[in-house]
Order: sequence, then C-alpha cells, then structure tokens
Amino acid sequence: MRGAFLDHSAPSLPQVLGSLAPDGTAQDCVAVPLLLTAAYHSKADIPARLAEARAAHPWLVVRTAGTLGPHPLLTAALERRLREAGVAVADAAARAATSVVLAAAGSSDPAANATIAALAERWARERGWRAVVPAFASASGPRPAEAVAGLLSGPGAAGPVVVATYLLAPGYFADKIRGGALGAGASAVSGVLGASPEVAQVVLDRYDAARHANAAWHGNPSRAMAASPLGNRFIRGHRLRTDARRVPRHTQPNAVGYVRSQACLTR
Repeated sequence: MRGAFLDHSAPSLPQVLGSLAPDGTAQDCVAVPLLLTAAYHSKADIPARLAEARAAHPWLVVRTAGTLGPHPLLTAALERRLREAGVAVADAAARAATSVVLAAAGSSDPAANATIAALAERWARERGWRAVVPAFASASGPRPAEAVAGLLSGPGAAGPVVVATYLLAPGYFADKIRGGALGAGASAVSGVLGASPEVAQVVLDRYDAARHANAAWHGNPSRAMAASPLGNRFIRGHRLRTDARRVPRHTQPNAVGYVRSQACLTR
C-alpha cells in the first residue's frame, strides 16, 4: 500500500499513480476520495489531478469512486463516537431528551452544506433525537459554538446538548469544533469518525461500486490498493481481511484513494 495526498504533503496523487506502472504497462485504477460530501475537492481538485496523471501516463485507466458521504453507515459511525463520549445513544428516552449539533467542516459549495442539513434532519427523524441541527467549522454558519448556544437558550430549551463531529481525521477543524462547543456549554463532543468499522466498510463499498461500474475492468491487474487518512492500520486492517471474502485479488483493479491534506494508501 502507498500513500498519496491532494495537496500540502507528498507524494502527490499523480506521483503515486505514475509509480504503479513506470514501464508503461497498462493499469486499471479506482480513485477513492476520502471526502464526506461532494464539493470543490471532488468536483475540481480531483479531476484536475487525474487529468495531470493521465497526461503524464496515458496507459493508466483511472476511474473515480463516489465520495464517502452521504451513506447510512456514517450515521452509525457518528452514534458510535457519541456513545464513546458518554452519550446514551441506545436509550430512546435519552435520545428524545438530547439535542445534537452535527458539526461538519463546511464548504463554499451550498449543495455540500445542504447535504449536511439533510443528514441532520433525517438523523433526527429516524433516530428520535430531540433535535439535530447542522453547524460548520468554516465557510458557512452557524458555527458549532453558536448552534450549541442556540439550543441551550432558545425557546423550549431543555435537556443536554451534545456535538457529533462529522470529520474523518483529527486536526485543526476537530480542535476548533471541540473547543468552541465545550466553551458554549456542550455536555459532550464526540471524536472524529476515524478508523471506525463503518468508515472502513463505506470505503470498500465505494471501491466495489466503482469497480463494478464497468465490466471491462475485470481484467488481471497486478495489485489492489485502498486509501485512508489515518495510516496503514486503518485500511490494512480492513482491506486485507476483506479482499478474500469479496473477490479474488487477481480480479481487482488498483484503487487509489485520496483527500486534501490526508493520506491514502496503495498496495
């Protein structure tokens, strides 16, 4: 497995793709973006990096999988992290008394933010939380601290307010969400989704969906790859256990996953 980055860190996606077949041997690849919404990075950055890689290595056949979110398993991962933070997720009465701030990174793309808002509405409806409101660490509002304060002081305010961190990896945004939310009075702030089994399964689902999208991919690629922002433990732990169960390795195209400022792995 190898790592790649959209920006800020090396190696770049074109470098990793080029290293798959430096002698010009044809390679089939699946690009798996580790992004929770479809926004600028999936709509602009990724196509640009792939175009660069194809221009430099025209023998590469690269397909792009869908972004990780939205996906029902990601909601399950959010609840896993809330439970780890001490929230009584399994108790229906406790959920009915608890308000949740769904804190995402935020985007300049209104459609991406609307996806988060729709997720919040669906999560509240399907799981019976008192309320689930979206909040954003950047680019849009409200900020998580503002959302927490509003739920604690608004009309009919009652019960605890907790924050579900809708990020893949720790870093600046996660720290910003936690600090602001706790300062505003949140009872609990969950950790990032990280290396949860649900996230691992979504990565595999996106890879498989892209792999099966074109019957011509069922050739004889030499190796398979998968991506993670969390280091070798994440995908190596899940990818290698899952390959034999899902499909023989010799029938799989390469998969390259990547996300801005976060690592991906190839094997």
